[in-house]
Amino acid sequence: MNFCKLYKDTLLEDVIPFWETYSIDNENGGYYTCLDTYGNVYDTDKFIWLQGRQAWTFSMLYNKVEKNEKWLAIAKNGIDFLRKYGMNSKGDFYFSVTSNGKPLVQAYNIFSDCFAAMAFSQYAIAANDNAVKELAKKTYFNILSKIDNPKGKYEKNTDTRQLVGFSLPMILSNLVLELEEILDASEVEKTINYSIHQVMEVFLDKKTGLVFEYVLPNGEHHNSFNGRLLNPGHGIEAMWFMIDIGVRNNDKKLIDKATQTILNILEYSWDDKYGGIYYFMDEKGCPPQQLEWDQKLWWVHLETLVALAKAYEQTQKPEILKWYNKVHNYAWTHFSDPANGEWFGYLNRQGEVLLNLKGGKWKGCFHVPRAMYQCWKSFEKIENKLIP
Repeated sequence: MNFCKLYKDTLLEDVIPFWETYSIDNENGGYYTCLDTYGNVYDTDKFIWLQGRQAWTFSMLYNKVEKNEKWLAIAKNGIDFLRKYGMNSKGDFYFSVTSNGKPLVQAYNIFSDCFAAMAFSQYAIAANDNAVKELAKKTYFNILSKIDNPKGKYEKNTDTRQLVGFSLPMILSNLVLELEEILDASEVEKTINYSIHQVMEVFLDKKTGLVFEYVLPNGEHHNSFNGRLLNPGHGIEAMWFMIDIGVRNNDKKLIDKATQTILNILEYSWDDKYGGIYYFMDEKGCPPQQLEWDQKLWWVHLETLVALAKAYEQTQKPEILKWYNKVHNYAWTHFSDPANGEWFGYLNRQGEVLLNLKGGKWKGCFHVPRAMYQCWKSFEKIENKLIP
């Protein structure tokens, strides 16, 4: 199969047209993300992190695929909405707003800020907009100022059990590369070094070779629900961020370690009975706290395809290609919806569609198009290497 053509065609002829057709709010600005199977809007609330993700997607396409003015206009639609309605007076980004921009849920979640920063950075490059560039920097440094307490006054936990979460160090390892063109070199290196240490030395467990979602401040594990929690998709996604850093730094050791970690996580988290990758797992095999633990999610499988494509591009290891084919066959036969466009997001353990939405509170125009682009580019390089 010509994977390069499959991913390119799916991105440009299926996925992007779906969001272009159904998600743009031309009246209020921004995007509708709650789309059913056919693209109908079933809820008009706007989730700020998904606004940022979609603005990033169209800016990225403009910068890296084609100088398509329609894509730039779609990106601007989201950027303008974010600038006008997305943040409070302190520059912290809300979680959600109404369709016309009235705040609904306070700025409790730093990931709204992370994806706003990514969007501002890509759009500033696309539009050569210095004001948006400065906003990207300001948002980035605001994120760093909260690194030890991301939720601030919205943190529910007491100090009794001070577990540290994996999500922010993980996302910083990608965010800093996204903003590399607009940040000082010293700042980029500092955050990259911090991210490598956190991801590969603190949260990646030397004994099991698995990535934990929460650790104690000294890096040790706690025997509790959160202390034992594994999120295979997060761990695998972080490894392709590490591979990108390894390629940037010409660090083969980091690439090889990330590649082996992808294999470790897949061996542990693959459902041998029904196929697919579990959503959550308990490292000791205890009952997980998350009732949706055995669902199969779109983003987990897409990020795994990206990670495997990048790992194979860099290593050409046969076991990586074997796993790629296994995950590819499962993902494309279960999540893809060639009849109506885009991908389903949520399957039950048996692989049946659980929710037939194409977008919602958590799923927007991001994981599917980003994975299509990343896999397209990896297989373009792989096929150029293998075919003289």
